[in-house]
Amino acid sequence: MNARKLLLILLINASLLFPFLSKAQNLSLFERGTFINKTDTLPYRILFPVNFDPAKQYPLILVLHGAGERGNDNEAQLKYGPKLFLNDTIRTKYPAIVVFPQCPKEPDYWSNVKFNTDSNRKDVFLFQSGGDPTHAMQSLLGLLDQLLEKPFVDKHRIYVGGLSMGGMGTFEILRRKPDVFAAAFAICGGDNTQNAKIYAKKVPLWIFHGAKDNIVAPDYSLAMVNAIKVAGGKPKYTLYPNDGHNSWDDAFAEPYLLPWLFRNRK
Repeated sequence: MNARKLLLILLINASLLFPFLSKAQNLSLFERGTFINKTDTLPYRILFPVNFDPAKQYPLILVLHGAGERGNDNEAQLKYGPKLFLNDTIRTKYPAIVVFPQCPKEPDYWSNVKFNTDSNRKDVFLFQSGGDPTHAMQSLLGLLDQLLEKPFVDKHRIYVGGLSMGGMGTFEILRRKPDVFAAAFAICGGDNTQNAKIYAKKVPLWIFHGAKDNIVAPDYSLAMVNAIKVAGGKPKYTLYPNDGHNSWDDAFAEPYLLPWLFRNRK
């Protein structure tokens, strides 16, 4: 094989490999961190704005993953969502501090929801209207308090969002910190409708779900939309008619999600 042909093969292989290398390099922009709360450990990844200046103040957004990404590798939680926040245009237009915490594995959970299985072998979620936070939520609250102490975090622009278990965790943290968050989004999640009155008028919400979701039924989101309205809130609601449980793909692709989120201030 002559040198010219070998060089061509190497260039072709490099071009095929580049997207994967690029993705890995992008995810590496999320710096690793760990929050320790007594005997509990909460790994997290944090993305700072381009040309971050600690003398300035930036919005802070927490993004809560689903049950399948639990663990302690400090990587799995970046499976869904980071692409949006790593977009160069987004990072330029909406400079913000983005945090992806990772919930430990079973039996821990972001919210203190309980589970049952009905006669059709479908999961039934029993959301609590009170009770102590889970270990993961307690650590998350501690991490949030720690971040709020930083002088470069804008206390008037704190946001939270999540998918599936993280959507449930979003409602949970709103119940526990309704005066902190300027806006939130919940994807295929749910909550006890009795909790809606705590945050309905305080936190603008955009709720997403897939109509064909057979893991977390869309009825859970619809119930929250109605409860928030009854409590005086004005939630946005998007039901994707052809989506199953992975409605987060379409939600994160919504062109107005971040413009809507970041225009809200406390």
